[in-house]
Amino acid sequence: MNLDTKFQKLKDLLTELGSVVVAFSGGVDSTFLLQAARDVLGAERVIALTATSPTYPSYEFNESVRLAKELGVQQIVIDSNELLIPGFADNPPLRCYHCKKELFEICQNKAKELGYAEVLDGSNLDDLDDYRPGRQAATELQIRSPLLESGLTKEDIRALSRRSGLSTADKQPFACLASRFPYGTRITAERLQQIDLCETFMRENNFHTFRVRYHDETARIEVALDELPRIIDDNMRKRILAVFKDAGFTYVALDLQGYRTGSMNEGAAPSES
Repeated sequence: MNLDTKFQKLKDLLTELGSVVVAFSGGVDSTFLLQAARDVLGAERVIALTATSPTYPSYEFNESVRLAKELGVQQIVIDSNELLIPGFADNPPLRCYHCKKELFEICQNKAKELGYAEVLDGSNLDDLDDYRPGRQAATELQIRSPLLESGLTKEDIRALSRRSGLSTADKQPFACLASRFPYGTRITAERLQQIDLCETFMRENNFHTFRVRYHDETARIEVALDELPRIIDDNMRKRILAVFKDAGFTYVALDLQGYRTGSMNEGAAPSES
């Protein structure tokens, strides 16, 4: 299917749903989905639900609030703390399953309370290429994924976002801060704050595509390959060292493979619990 055919399929799917609660993070996918749902169904039949937690960076939450207002869609904010989910903080390979299950149950309860027909998430076709245990939760709870169902890839969504003037069209892919930890490494509020402080520095210094990964005493930085020269500039290197060490890291390492989605899933076995 070409892009216009996929987009029309998305609009047809949304029309059939009638009224929706969108699990809304403010990322590329959920923002495009929210706008499409608003355009097709009308703002009065769409709610953006955002769950705040220690794993959700304050910057991303503030962006979600701004975007929901910009799109004219009601946003409901629910307090959630994945660290309290049994087993979550131990960071098993199925961590994402437990997190998404709680989020989708919150969304379903709110949809039922307010009389909305369906809960939607922003999964797209490319998500099937990575280890995504959160998809299992979506399947079990019968959460609809219209972008995936329409065959839209991440690049399709960026292209359609550009076409409609969304500021998120070229935004860095979003993932919760828990994804910065190797499976089996315990996740704590303090460690999440370490990562948040370091990534805030990277963002405020105009790095576009990056992650800071937690490896006990070591912070491993991934940046897009075209940003490597800037990060090893002597002045920037010294500033990064100062900030990261002040955040509590003893060592700071640069990953020469550069940024890549799901690098913590490299070697993960989907059958593990």
